[in-house]
Amino acid sequence: MVIPSQPKESSMPHPESQTAIVIKGPGGPDVLVPERVPVQSPGANQVLIRVSAAGVNRHDVHQRAAGRHSDGQPVPGLEVCGTVIERGEGVTEFELGDRVIALVQGGGYGQYVVANAVLVMPAPDSLSDLEAAGIPEAVFTTWWNFFNLMSLEKGQFALFHGGTSGVGHIALQALSALGYEIIATSGSEEKVSASLGFGAKHAFLYSDPDLADKVLECTGNRGISALLDVSAGAHLAQDLKMMAPDGTIAHVSGGGGASVEVPLRDIMARRIRITGSLLRPLPLERKAVVAEMIRKDVWPLLGSRVRPAIAEQFDFRNAADAHRVMEQNRHVGKIMLNVSHD
Repeated sequence: MVIPSQPKESSMPHPESQTAIVIKGPGGPDVLVPERVPVQSPGANQVLIRVSAAGVNRHDVHQRAAGRHSDGQPVPGLEVCGTVIERGEGVTEFELGDRVIALVQGGGYGQYVVANAVLVMPAPDSLSDLEAAGIPEAVFTTWWNFFNLMSLEKGQFALFHGGTSGVGHIALQALSALGYEIIATSGSEEKVSASLGFGAKHAFLYSDPDLADKVLECTGNRGISALLDVSAGAHLAQDLKMMAPDGTIAHVSGGGGASVEVPLRDIMARRIRITGSLLRPLPLERKAVVAEMIRKDVWPLLGSRVRPAIAEQFDFRNAADAHRVMEQNRHVGKIMLNVSHD
């Protein structure tokens, strides 16, 4: 679907307040409450975006349950699509009225959000606002972990636990389109089939007691060189068995403080590295490097080889309902918020 280009907006008065979804305290989805809050002004190298759509991610659910945020931002949301309405000092690459997507440091569940310009990209004309808003978190997570943290190379095998998740299904599309050998796991036969449709070379149930043996067989016993785990180490015994020598396991979910027992001899025998990262606290200069890789590698694929699947959509005032759906773990693709301005 091609989205007609919109006329550029002229400069408009800075909005003083907005409706945003605030985390009132630790707890279930009901702690997400619409409130009127101030609109931040963009600082140097920042833009202010009038948000039209925002993505819902597992990070948001964990943040809401914990009731804490590392930088004082009580409004969740890490990715948006919208329109640039203000530019801070030093911003020259975007004009007022540009339709953009952005990775943001929280604040996405609101009508306006400030973003650093290096993490803002033009929204592809071939994607709707909802589709475009579902891109940033997935591709930043994928590229940072597989290429910067785990140094995945062509000819190696990679594995993604959760191939139909919001991040996973986009990772499968993008990596397979670029010629990488990507294997996926999922929680049901329907999701296994969907993972294959998204581009996984092979897909299996992560609950399969023979998972490691099946993965080794389909890799010709070479094993997995880069494994991205969103399950807080729930399958670590199987993971270690299927890893290639010098392979890396990267964790992107702490499972609310989960801990795992690590068999050191298995790690030592094949020099397996276990690491992990959180995207939100990653320094801006590192995110900027990832952004340049994404512009080069992923942008030519958007709308043709890579398109987010929208599992469900909600008005942003009903973000609590979106979190309930996320916690049921039955969705395939992205859960999205339409951000209205009435």
